[in-house]
Amino acid sequence: MSVKVYIVGAGPGDPKLLTLRGLECIQQADVILFDRLVNPVLLEHAKDTAELIYCGKEPGKHGLIQEEIHRVLVEKAQAGHIVLRLKGGDPFVFGRGAEEAAVLRRANIDYEIVPGITAGIAAPAYAGIPVTHRDYATSFAIVTGHGRAEKGQDFLNWEALSHIDTVAFYMSVGNIEHITARLMDCGKRSETPVAVIEWGTTEKQRTIIGTLHTITKQIEQEAILNPSMILVGDVVNVRDEIAWFAEKEHKTC
Repeated sequence: MSVKVYIVGAGPGDPKLLTLRGLECIQQADVILFDRLVNPVLLEHAKDTAELIYCGKEPGKHGLIQEEIHRVLVEKAQAGHIVLRLKGGDPFVFGRGAEEAAVLRRANIDYEIVPGITAGIAAPAYAGIPVTHRDYATSFAIVTGHGRAEKGQDFLNWEALSHIDTVAFYMSVGNIEHITARLMDCGKRSETPVAVIEWGTTEKQRTIIGTLHTITKQIEQEAILNPSMILVGDVVNVRDEIAWFAEKEHKTC
């Protein structure tokens, strides 16, 4: 049986960071289900006859819910179409790609997973920050920081995270006060450098630098919003030496 569904990572925002295999899948697809953070420039590579289905999710404004996405993937593939599920970043890094693959497997539909560059590495790189460095960081973790203890949703091992050299928090701007408090409660120095990178790898990128003690106030002052990547660790200081990407101007805190 030929492949019917491609689950593809579109990369972190810059359309040139799409993989060659990802581009091939876009060009071949009859139906494309795409997420909110997929750069629309990538859809220009689709066939003129391709059906484009928006699946974006954002607070209070949902496109197709996940169960409906599953249904559409299966129905379109069973109808004989080549289907592409196009996701921002990498489909297996907070992208629910594994859930969609499991649904396809249960429906006996062939699929292929195409990795993409995840924002937790790419956004810092565009900000001039390496996530590992021989002198500063030999461990790196990527986590989602949505959960709040008061809502019974905080499942992170903060004690363990406090010992990781570099931690990247995805989509966590709204929870920054809780994140910084928990890390400091578990022994992370209040002076630990923090970078917040908004719209990483795009023409709208801007970066603010602070510490665990100051970054909450800085985010508020600068009106930083998602999509943003929060990077905690001494590697943030390397930015002073190797920053290279021209960013959107912002106020200095």
